[in-house]
Amino acid sequence: MRRGHVHFRLVPSNPVQDVHARESFLRRFSSFLILTVKIILYAVVTVLVLGALFYFRVQSPSLKPMADSRAAEALTLVQTHRAQGYPTILQAMTEHVRSMSERNRVARLGEWRVKQLEGDLYEIRIQLRDQGVTGQWFEREFIWHADLASKRVNAASLPADGVTPKDPDAAP
Repeated sequence: MRRGHVHFRLVPSNPVQDVHARESFLRRFSSFLILTVKIILYAVVTVLVLGALFYFRVQSPSLKPMADSRAAEALTLVQTHRAQGYPTILQAMTEHVRSMSERNRVARLGEWRVKQLEGDLYEIRIQLRDQGVTGQWFEREFIWHADLASKRVNAASLPADGVTPKDPDAAP
């Protein structure tokens, strides 16, 4: 034998051992895959649960019930007040958005906001954004005052005045 050379002797392989080795490898590999899929599944479920919790924690105020029952009453008073050409102000606003959509124009209605001014007087606001024919956006803010003591609604902005019908003048 010469120096620096290594001789290998080939031993015939045992087919039974090869099959067992392959089966053992496949069992380990399939166990690894199952474990990996379970970990991914648990991670996805955890992310979904955390996302749902986060959503409900920071959801928009319009989805949460109003804490102040008087403010909710004022909002209802305005939304159900009759409008020019429609049974209620709420229907007039939503119908405007729908009709704009039918004409392939965009209109977005903001959130209804309620603020107590003093005593039984509340201010209700909503913004409406319309996209004009040229693509330019127009924004209008509708403001009403609701007096819970007298159950009256008055327009407090020019856009709201265009939606709210005028009370007939009292006879002198």
